[in-house]
Amino acid sequence: MKIVSIIGTCSFLFANLIFASSLQEQNKALAKRAFEELLSKGRFELAEQLYAKDFVNHGIHRDISLEEDQAALKGWHQAFPDLSIVPEKLIADGDQVAVYWIARGTNTGTGNGLPATGKKAEQSGITIWRIVDGKIKEEWSAFDQLALMQQLGLLDQKQTGAGDADATARKKE
Repeated sequence: MKIVSIIGTCSFLFANLIFASSLQEQNKALAKRAFEELLSKGRFELAEQLYAKDFVNHGIHRDISLEEDQAALKGWHQAFPDLSIVPEKLIADGDQVAVYWIARGTNTGTGNGLPATGKKAEQSGITIWRIVDGKIKEEWSAFDQLALMQQLGLLDQKQTGAGDADATARKKE
């Protein structure tokens, strides 16, 4: 009887492990699809399929809704019509997926308050999504906005203190 109980417990634990691993792989696949199709290609019609209706993007100063989040994404696509956001690394843990991504594009349009500079920019960042019932429910993201503004020539590097290391390196040459 003890052997049957031990086998049953082991089977249960093994099944849970397989299910959790499978769910994490499904969540990573959803995150990759969101990056490749919606964020990168601008297929905004997919938002209803990929995001929960009560989605919240947790910002530093305030939370925003799915509608506000998608409006900001549309603004990035207006400012960078050739925008590409590539998920480089995906890590799943429980119901969360962390994505290290790299965005590239040329600022030939206006959007999100940016003027068209004609300059190329490259940006990396990290997004963490909580996925519930196959939909993205919450988001936390971070990227270096200062470096983006500098690449576009919208901030003077002397005013921000950036570039000092580069100037020092050039003096040594």
